[in-house]
Amino acid sequence: MKRAIVTGGASGIGRAVARELAHRGVAVTVADLDETSGKAVAAEFGLDFALLDVTDAAAVAALVRSVKDEHGRLDLMFNNAGIAIGGTTEELTLDHWNRAIEVNLRGVVHGVHAAYPVMLAQGHGHIVNTASLAGLVPAPLMLPYTTTKHAVVGLSLALRAEAAAHGVRVSVVCPGFTDTPLLDHANPGLPATSLGSNARSAAVRATGRLYPVDDLAGDIIRGVARNKALIVAPAVGRAAWRGARLWPAAAVRVAGLAIGRIR
Repeated sequence: MKRAIVTGGASGIGRAVARELAHRGVAVTVADLDETSGKAVAAEFGLDFALLDVTDAAAVAALVRSVKDEHGRLDLMFNNAGIAIGGTTEELTLDHWNRAIEVNLRGVVHGVHAAYPVMLAQGHGHIVNTASLAGLVPAPLMLPYTTTKHAVVGLSLALRAEAAAHGVRVSVVCPGFTDTPLLDHANPGLPATSLGSNARSAAVRATGRLYPVDDLAGDIIRGVARNKALIVAPAVGRAAWRGARLWPAAAVRVAGLAIGRIR
């Protein structure tokens, strides 16, 4: 039986991915800082739960090591945990920037650093990092978030090139605005901003519609099965990504127009 770890598995994308994996017969460890919700998800889908703060590198390494030692393998590592940061750049503090970097970037680095050597030794495995469409296109009014997601995309694609010769696969997930609790908890434990308490409504104004998280989970699992380098969803997100690649200056202008709609 395949073994997987899903960080940030107590809610949102992580929860939906854990459920999809379970339906496909994968044994999943749901890892999250939210013990109550994480245990509820694990109980609902017959999974394991591990209390985990992804900013703690030693704890992430210990979890990966325990799964490998107990089950003899780690097939899938979903570095999914993340937080939302919103606000105009002039009102964001260094606390906003540092927290985004600690969770959204270092959390992924810690997962990669722990899982990759295990998969190298096995000669197989798949690392799946959650970034965002904001890691592919200009995404204003959330610069710390946007910065970390661009970094996760770069990390993932470079690691994919390096890992392929060793039988290890790497994919990066880049969803557009998705209907998850993340939008209801922007800037957690951080100074308030003009957009922080209105992230959900701002996302709706920017896009018109939030993508259902269960649909995204299906996209992710299919993308992993096909060993896609970039898993971009929904279709409007893929169109935005292609447009930004072909016409970067136009993409910046469109992002500027979006600021007006959001405000």
